[in-house]
This record gives sequence, structure tokens and C-alpha cells, in this order.
Amino acid sequence: MRDIRSAAMVINAKSRKGQKLFKRACKAMAGLPYQVDARAVEDPDKLEAVVRDVLRGDPDLVILGGGDGTISGLVDLLVGRDVVLGVLPLGTANSFARTLGIPLTVEGAVEVIRAGHRRRIDLGMIDGDYFANCAAMGLSPQIAETVPHGLKKLFGRIGYLGWAGFQFTRFKPFTLHVDDGTTKRKMRVVEVRISNGPYHGGTWLVDEASVNSGEIVVQAVRGHYKRTLIRNWATSFLGMKERHHDTISFSGKAIRIDTEPRLPISIDGELLAETPVTAKIAAGVIEVMAPPAPTPPAA
Repeated sequence: MRDIRSAAMVINAKSRKGQKLFKRACKAMAGLPYQVDARAVEDPDKLEAVVRDVLRGDPDLVILGGGDGTISGLVDLLVGRDVVLGVLPLGTANSFARTLGIPLTVEGAVEVIRAGHRRRIDLGMIDGDYFANCAAMGLSPQIAETVPHGLKKLFGRIGYLGWAGFQFTRFKPFTLHVDDGTTKRKMRVVEVRISNGPYHGGTWLVDEASVNSGEIVVQAVRGHYKRTLIRNWATSFLGMKERHHDTISFSGKAIRIDTEPRLPISIDGELLAETPVTAKIAAGVIEVMAPPAPTPPAA
């Protein structure tokens, strides 16, 4: 474990808000005891090239600023390198940061980096693609796959929610096949979550998932009617015990998943795969700046 003597920061600054947050991050990092090579990237398609470029300088710390999709899309580049990941949660849900206990403000997240506590954590995998937090099948990928380009930019959140409501009228439950290596199950479901952490969409959904468990968790929301999904979302958002009434979870090192019909999979909000897939865990594969993990209560 080498000391932090140099760092690079890459921020997804596509929006005007992102550009303002980049300036705030630079200001907050001014007092760090090492140099930070700060890059604001306005074209998301160039993020990977910029991260590869900063890695050529062999920094001890790479700070990624953006939402869950940005972090998941870039974390593959850090695996297998002697580099620590820093997280600036600049997205909407920030599920990965919530899982790690990282504050959701720029200044709070920078203070975590300044404190210098490191944790070695797991990453999830869909076939050969690493991801930080959660993948999903069901309504969310259907919305992402069909939403007209520029709708959210033109009409804001109201336009996006309107499209989501329209897609809900067209959404249908589907059949899930799960094979965890010892048991094969077939069931009718309305949503499937493949989780490396408990948060999905900024809401605590998967109790069994942890970045230190050494296992991937597949949680299915069982049901023949799509109203079951609304009930599960509502009870989960409110933190009610009833959210477990419709779910079943499978845990393991590797779990084979298929659906009828074949469906797209969103990985931390980005459409990157399609069933059938194998969901796996990459145990302890990366080191991240994060507060110490909570100590479990004594038995």
C-alpha cells in the first residue's frame, strides 16, 4: 500500500451544473497535501480516453466525479492497478456513495479523501464488465432504451416522468430463470436487481448486498401484475418491512440469469448488456477512499 503523493481528478462536466461542481471541487481540494491533476470533461464519450491519459502518469489516487453510471463505466480502467479510487458523487441517485457512507456534497466527499481512510471492496460483474453498484432488468431499462433523445433536456424531470408513466402502461411482467450453481428456479417477476450494494436509485432496496460480502445478490420482485412493482417501490421508499413480501434473493459467487423474453440490462443506469448473462463478484478487487465500515452490533 503506497502513500498518496499524487492524484488525478476526472469529472463528468457535461451539464452547466457539472462545470460549477468542477470549480467547487478544485477549490475544496486546494488544501490537499499533494498535487491534483484536475480535468473537466464536457463530452462523456471522451471520459474513458481522459482517464487512460491520466493513468499514464501513474497517480496514486484517481478521483472520479459524476453519477453512478460514470463511475461504473470507468472503474474497469482502475482494476488491476496500484491506484486508489476517490469518489465525488455528482449524480442524481449516488447509490455507490451512499453504500460507502460518502457525504453527498462536494466538500464532504473531499473531506473523506483528505482523511485518507482506505477500504478494499468488491465490484460486481456482468459477464466480463465490472460495475460499482447495481444492475437491473424490468421497467427502468425499458424507459432508458426508449426515451426520446433530448426529452429530459427539453422538458426536464416532468417530461421524463411523463415518458416513464407512458412506458409503465406498456410494461409487462416477465419470466426469470436463475441458476446459482446448486438450485435452478423459474418464476414470474416484475423487476430484477443485481446488486453489489444495498442502494438502487438512491433508495435502500437489497438488504443482503454489501461491498464486502464476497457475493453478488440477485433480488427478484415476484408478481404476475405490474401493480406489484408500484407497491414494492412505495414500501421500499418508505422503508417499510412490507417491501420484502414480494421479493426473493439469491446470493453467490456467480449466478446465471436468463429471461423470457430476452431483456436489456441497465448497469448503474446505462444500457450495457442483454440476457442471458452471468452475474459475478470480483471480491476485494479495488481500493477506495471511504469512511470506515460500520462495526456490526455484538451478538
